[in-house]
Amino acid sequence: MTTTPTRPTGLRLAAGVLTGILALYITLVAFGNITDFGTNQSYVRHVLSMDTTFKDGNLEWRAVTSTALEDTAYVLIIVWESVAALLLIWGTSLWARGRDDSARRWSTYGLLMLMLLFGGGFIAIGGEWFAMWQSEAWNGLDAATRIFLISGVALIVNQLPARQPQSRAGTEADAS
Repeated sequence: MTTTPTRPTGLRLAAGVLTGILALYITLVAFGNITDFGTNQSYVRHVLSMDTTFKDGNLEWRAVTSTALEDTAYVLIIVWESVAALLLIWGTSLWARGRDDSARRWSTYGLLMLMLLFGGGFIAIGGEWFAMWQSEAWNGLDAATRIFLISGVALIVNQLPARQPQSRAGTEADAS
């Protein structure tokens, strides 16, 4: 049985470009967090310690004030970002080589990791549990929402079924 090589389609191109953009983004984020560790370390520490939120005893019990725990959380975030970057880079390379099924699978893993980090980690846990929305100085909800939504769009495009070209034999058989 011979197979005809698949031609690049607009869907493959869109999925590959969206995956590639997010791969570039999260790679730069992870690289920045590794090479400039202290900047976002301060961000994570302020969010977890809730030191710039409204002074409310009903919420402040949630604060994490151990710098060891805060730094552990930050390192775990960087590891998560790095793994997501690697998965998305791999997914992008698979889209570029026309290996759609593998590209879809690996890209999905990376995109879901981004959605979990930015949606579950930053929006839900940081934004609500640690009341990040109350902080004027350390509020990353807008940025997290942007990446969550872009990742969601990329995930939807990645999951769209490719149109299968109809073969002549299939068309003739359907006509009878």
